[in-house]
Amino acid sequence: MEQPNINNGSGCFDYEKIITWFEDVSKNTSSVQTQILSNILKQNHGVEYLKKWLGAYNVLEMEPCALESLFTSLVPIASHADFEPFIQRISDGDSTPLLTQQPITTLSLSSGTTEGRQKFVPFTRHSAQTTLQIFTLSAAYRSRVYPIREGGRVLEFIYGSNCFKTKGNLTVGTATTHCYASEEFKTKHHKTKSFSCSPQEVIFNGDYKQSTYCHLLLGLFYSQQVESITSAFVYTMVQAFTTFEENWREIINDIKNGTLSSRIKSPKLREAILDIINSKSGPNIKLASKLEDYCEELEKVDWFGLIPKIWPNVKYLYSIMTGSMQPYLKKLRHYANGLPLISADYGSTESWIGVNVDPCLNPEEVTFAVVPTFSYFEFIPLHRNKQDCSDFVEDKPIPLSKVIVGQQYEIVLTTFTVI
Repeated sequence: MEQPNINNGSGCFDYEKIITWFEDVSKNTSSVQTQILSNILKQNHGVEYLKKWLGAYNVLEMEPCALESLFTSLVPIASHADFEPFIQRISDGDSTPLLTQQPITTLSLSSGTTEGRQKFVPFTRHSAQTTLQIFTLSAAYRSRVYPIREGGRVLEFIYGSNCFKTKGNLTVGTATTHCYASEEFKTKHHKTKSFSCSPQEVIFNGDYKQSTYCHLLLGLFYSQQVESITSAFVYTMVQAFTTFEENWREIINDIKNGTLSSRIKSPKLREAILDIINSKSGPNIKLASKLEDYCEELEKVDWFGLIPKIWPNVKYLYSIMTGSMQPYLKKLRHYANGLPLISADYGSTESWIGVNVDPCLNPEEVTFAVVPTFSYFEFIPLHRNKQDCSDFVEDKPIPLSKVIVGQQYEIVLTTFTVI
């Protein structure tokens, strides 16, 4: 049921087998979803949240179809507000199985885009595993169109934010921070044989401006090896290249002299960067001279075509580019000069939802295929209010297998961590 850990003989992911697996589970969405819900409920039977509705039933002995029918008829759709008292208890150190039988030691901060404020969401090993799974599935579809050389590098503008501890000693940080710190994230690079330009010291420095400077510096240092450029959200990528416009002379000077700008304060960060840029034969005067010539040319044309000029082997740019990120596409296209822009996958802090199976589509046209093994998905049909066309009327929720193309829906998630 779960995405298999499919490797080829060299220890890398076998992308074609991963795609075959996804197509198989997608053809059997109804039975797969029924089994996923059964797995969720049986793994979490007896948790306090579910006892109110399912406490009188022997969940472990029930068939998946009967369990699905029982769950959808008895357990109401809930909002985050319904879970907040339980999450607060978890945050305060209550070790009672409240929402999940799996111990929760980490909480994610949501982006705040849905309700206008950040929320705490339980983060478990399952959360990190599904992140690796959607990465490999998405990479499988991208590799069909834009194959990457083994041993190439990825210029990743990614940032781990500062975490803090709750009263109950749980670690709180963004979902991306937890992802970048996970073993699964390290596995991703190993299995794809494509490595980040930046070490962990850059990603987790905690100072956005210093990290961005170092991302750019190492991106230039490895400029001939970079195969793709990514970020969590596209605005981060655009901001990074804007920073490059302002600081390129200083960055190139560091490459030329094997030095590091005084703006980089952290001793650990300085040591990590200097070890890399001086690891071969010391200062790289030849590379610096070439980059300097390129930048002087680019400055005259307002940095049009910056990316292919500086990173000639880049195949595509990859980031979340939909929704509120679309206004940044015009500037990114200015920098990209025709390079493919691929929108990253669709998810929420609670669960990944869909994968981009057609990376050739422009971000404005992208569609996502729901991955039926990540969570149990229900869809609330939305119909235009005849009296007020700006408003919607909600219908009864339907399962993933009953979704109709062209109909608008709200998505309801039942996950392995929040029922």
